Amino acid sequence: MAGRKARVADVHEIAQGMPHVTVWKRDDGTDRPVYQVGGKSFVFFRTARPDAFDPETGERYDDVIVIWVESQDEKLALVSDESTPFFSTPHFDGHPSVLVRGSRLGELTKQELTEVIQDAWLSRASNRRAKTWLEEHRLS
Repeated sequence: MAGRKARVADVHEIAQGMPHVTVWKRDDGTDRPVYQVGGKSFVFFRTARPDAFDPETGERYDDVIVIWVESQDEKLALVSDESTPFFSTPHFDGHPSVLVRGSRLGELTKQELTEVIQDAWLSRASNRRAKTWLEEHRLS
């Protein structure tokens, strides 16, 4: 993988850089924002939950980021690819999203992370907003 390794700060930068994004901040004193487009979440930072934990210690992961995907096929492709840090848990069965630990983002390049977050935004944006963005970026 060529390019600079991805970091948690990149998640914030990329998500906030997409058009029409609003950021919902929790009032629990944690820095775990939810990024939305048109009132629909496309990236959010989870609190430690019992479904995502270290299999050796049983300790809950406290750095899980949820990123929407376009389809179950895309989700399966990402979580099945052992070269990526993406995973899922039974709690997210049937949910169009993948999970990634912030501590493992360095296994991705910033470009790879950018593409996944852009795809997440596209999967949640209105058809009009998605079409406009794709046309502006000549990706349609």
